[in-house]
Amino acid sequence: MVKISFMGAGSIRYTLKLVGDLAKTKELSGSLVSLMDVDEERLEAVYDLAKRYIDEVGGNLKLEKTTDREKSLQGADFVINTALYRAPGHEDGYVSYEIMRDLAERYGYYRGIDSQEFNMVSDYYTFTNYNHLKLSLDIAKSIEEICPDAYFIQTANPVFEITELVLRHTNVKVVGFCHGFSGLFEVFHTLGLNPEEVDWQVAGVNHGIWLNRFLYRGENAYPLLDKWIEEESQHWQPENPWDVHLSPAVIDMYRFYGLLPVGDTCRNGTWKYNYNLDAKKKWYGKFGGIDNEVERPRFYEELRQRKRMMIELSKDPGIKLTKSWPEEFSKDKMSGEQQIPFINAIVNNKATRLVLNILNRGAIKGISDDVVVEIPLEVNGSGIHSEKIEPNLPDRILKYYLTPRITRMEMAVDAFTTGDRKILEELLVRDPRTENYEDIPKLWNEIFSLPFNQEMKSHYSGAKI
Repeated sequence: MVKISFMGAGSIRYTLKLVGDLAKTKELSGSLVSLMDVDEERLEAVYDLAKRYIDEVGGNLKLEKTTDREKSLQGADFVINTALYRAPGHEDGYVSYEIMRDLAERYGYYRGIDSQEFNMVSDYYTFTNYNHLKLSLDIAKSIEEICPDAYFIQTANPVFEITELVLRHTNVKVVGFCHGFSGLFEVFHTLGLNPEEVDWQVAGVNHGIWLNRFLYRGENAYPLLDKWIEEESQHWQPENPWDVHLSPAVIDMYRFYGLLPVGDTCRNGTWKYNYNLDAKKKWYGKFGGIDNEVERPRFYEELRQRKRMMIELSKDPGIKLTKSWPEEFSKDKMSGEQQIPFINAIVNNKATRLVLNILNRGAIKGISDDVVVEIPLEVNGSGIHSEKIEPNLPDRILKYYLTPRITRMEMAVDAFTTGDRKILEELLVRDPRTENYEDIPKLWNEIFSLPFNQEMKSHYSGAKI
């Protein structure tokens, strides 16, 4: 029997659809699913809904629930981490981020999204989120002690920094998971290409991947993209704030770098796409993307409403989930997430091609072997096998795009590891929005003084992990 432990099982975005995928995967029938969360109300709701969902799709899984991390990890073969640090007294983990972001914006650091410049106010909480990095590393250390042979499936953001941190400070078998690469299929659809006839490959780092190989029926398909840009791109409109796959920002980056940025990659583009809401609307379409003061809070509120709805649903056993909310509880379709296909490939030697985050180890020439990269690979019963990245990424992407992003990862990991506050301050020294360098320590003092950052304040007084 395979045991799969969910850390942060109260996740509104992941747990139920992954449990649904598991219930629909007949080869994993009989698996034990351990749901662990410190939020008892969410845990109870997810546990109840998971049981009902499994029954409705005809699955055969054993379920347990617990608020005890060690109990959940006991005997686990796979650990899926979607846990997000939540400050005491806050409804969810996003509240503390909003507070820190608002504070930083008062000092002139308008929000971006991991832009190429040294941007502090990201929506993936790298530098300002000691709490989340610490939580993820603590979970990894528990795995190392309790179930050292388990795969650690890192799903919560920032995938790049957390996966790298865990690899450097534990012996855990950690793999980073992200669904951003699937934006590629939106591009294929727009260009009218049959995905089964496309020979494609992507390479880079998480939220920074590029379409390095693009062949259609054996021929270079980039001229098809060029034709669409020339004839159709002026008519493009996003369907929702997340729809940026062929936005003006993507086209602008393609023209400069020579390859198509895939998924979230354009959201890591230069600051010129992000410096205010009007700029975001120019480059990402009418919504301005998801990373702005209108759409991001709206998204958080939608998640909160979904949480409340799920809690209410859990209290009414008469409601058929697959009928009343089929977009959330699909009866027959898989979610498209990669976690369960990964588990099935390992357990049942069911070879599958996935795009995951692992150590480079020579896969992308020009990037150090000890840096986590996002690449296609084959997973089967013998483990994880990287594809040869061919052709390699061009120098312009390696030097101008990936090197700055990797540098920011190194700064984040170094700052966390050493507890050196000067690294945090150096980040803002390099930020193009800094107008008064004397304000830098003042801002960090205010962040450290927030009630939920007391441990962070102590850590950055010089502690080492």
